[in-house]
Amino acid sequence: MAILGSINPLLTVGLDGDNAWRLADYVKRGGYTALRGILAEKVPPGVVVDKVKKSVLRGRGGAGFPTGLKWSFMPNYLPVEKYVVCNSDEGEPGTFKDRDILRFNPHAVIEGMVIAGYAVGASRGYNYIHGEIWEVYKRFEEALDEARAAGLIGKDIQGSGFDFELFAHHGYGAYICGEESALLNSIEGKKGQPRFKPPFPASFGLYGKPTTINNTETFASVPFVLNIGPEAYLEAGKPNNGGTKLFSVSGHVNRPGNYEVPLGTPFSTLLEMAGGVRGGRQLKACIPGGSSAPVLPAQVVMDCTMDYDSISKAGSMLGSGAVIVMDETTCMVKALERLSYFYYEESCGQCTPCREGTNWLYQIIHRIEHGLGRPDDLDLLRSVTTNIMGRTICALGDAASMPVQSFIKHFQDEFAYHIEHKKCLVPPEIQRAGSGFFKATF
Repeated sequence: MAILGSINPLLTVGLDGDNAWRLADYVKRGGYTALRGILAEKVPPGVVVDKVKKSVLRGRGGAGFPTGLKWSFMPNYLPVEKYVVCNSDEGEPGTFKDRDILRFNPHAVIEGMVIAGYAVGASRGYNYIHGEIWEVYKRFEEALDEARAAGLIGKDIQGSGFDFELFAHHGYGAYICGEESALLNSIEGKKGQPRFKPPFPASFGLYGKPTTINNTETFASVPFVLNIGPEAYLEAGKPNNGGTKLFSVSGHVNRPGNYEVPLGTPFSTLLEMAGGVRGGRQLKACIPGGSSAPVLPAQVVMDCTMDYDSISKAGSMLGSGAVIVMDETTCMVKALERLSYFYYEESCGQCTPCREGTNWLYQIIHRIEHGLGRPDDLDLLRSVTTNIMGRTICALGDAASMPVQSFIKHFQDEFAYHIEHKKCLVPPEIQRAGSGFFKATF
């Protein structure tokens, strides 16, 4: 699946067909220009950090935290080993952008990680790649070999005196390892469970040393930021939302795929790029930022622009940029049942509210969907989510609760109909007309 509508030349599919991901093709597109320039001109690390700050590049993994600010947290004055870690453990349902970056443009990630290592004073990096995309992992290893042979990673890079070694680390498909501290535990060979914070990774991260962690797309954006300049990158988006963003559009659309557009692009434009709602049907709802983001009804999301602030104001989150489109054939109870089952299965079990609560959420929604709902079930669901949120070490409990709260908020009549009539408000023949959505998206 290609990255469509790309603005960043370093993220385009490339010039040489099946070999577009290789070093030679990446260099033809301007790859490694930013890194070579920094090393040749001996640009002070603080200047690199300041440029990333000025670009207002926000983390592309979900939280949207300013990248340059995160880099500035690293204690450069400490004479200890420091690490840069790339979070490529893409497990959020509906999200599939990072694997395409690694498949088509692994060198963009490598260059971004080396620049980050230079900026924060790190000498080693790890790319933690999701366990269910083995072919992508092998390709990244090949890209590392190319970069190493060309003197772009390793000792004395480009004769600059800067050392940075980079490795790929293969995960095992656990959703919880997308949480940064669980990811660090996994790299260390421990059980992939989140750590208490503080201390934060910038002071106590991988192997107890200062660590900067960013998402795949974030690192891949860094060379582009430095090539065009932070001001130009910021202007490509909107205030407080610098640059462009990849959106994984799936569900009931004619052309599902990854689309790169400037932040602030109207949702209607993105939907049009994806071919519009499949079969000419009416849009019913959309999850704008991956399965953990609150759902928005059609009339709300159609007025949104695709940026952190607009989506937040509408009552959801931009998150990873996974846009899940649902048309009028969708049963919202069934959709929520599917989502709740995912979070129940993926809870690591460390925190009691999440371990027990995600199971309760799934069981209650399951019985509503199968005609066994009780009159007080909606109030019970709200109560359970309230007792999960904010009471767990990581955000998985919140991720499981927010969809439940938003589905009930915006589609309460549909849930109430299930409970009262023991069947779906959307007739079975209409649901069949849109079949395949749940399996393909979740």
